Amino acid sequence: MQKGGILNSHIAKVLADLGHTDTICIGDCGLPVPTGVLKIDLALAFGTPSFEQVVRLLKEHMQAESIHVAEPIKTENPRNYAVLQELYPEDRYAWRLTSHEEFKEATKHCKCIIRTGETTPYANVILQADCIFNEEK
Repeated sequence: MQKGGILNSHIAKVLADLGHTDTICIGDCGLPVPTGVLKIDLALAFGTPSFEQVVRLLKEHMQAESIHVAEPIKTENPRNYAVLQELYPEDRYAWRLTSHEEFKEATKHCKCIIRTGETTPYANVILQADCIFNEEK
C-alpha cells in the first residue's frame, strides 16, 4: 500500500504513464469532457475539492514545462490566475493563452481531465509534461 503522495489511483497511474509533451487538464466542474478523454472525477460538492487544492497537489507530483489557460481567466478569475502565476511563473514556464473555445479544443488531446468541484469561471489549466531528468522547476 502506498504511504503517501497522490492516493487517487487513477491520477497516480496517469502521472506514471506521462511522457514528455503529454498533457493533462485540471478543470472546474462545468468543463466539458470530450468523448474518448479519460475523466477523473474528484468533485464531491460545489467547491470541493477546489481548483487551487488540486493544482497545488499536481505541482508537487508532476514535472511540467508549460501551461495553457483560456485568456478570460485573467479578468474573470484573478484569484486562480494568481495561483497559476505563483506556481508556474512565466519566467520559468511557457504560457499559452487562448480563447476558451481553443482551450476546449485542446482538451481533446489531453490524457485525462481531472474534474474538481470548482465553481468559479475559467478555472481550468492544461499542463504539459516535461522530461523528469531535466532541471527541476
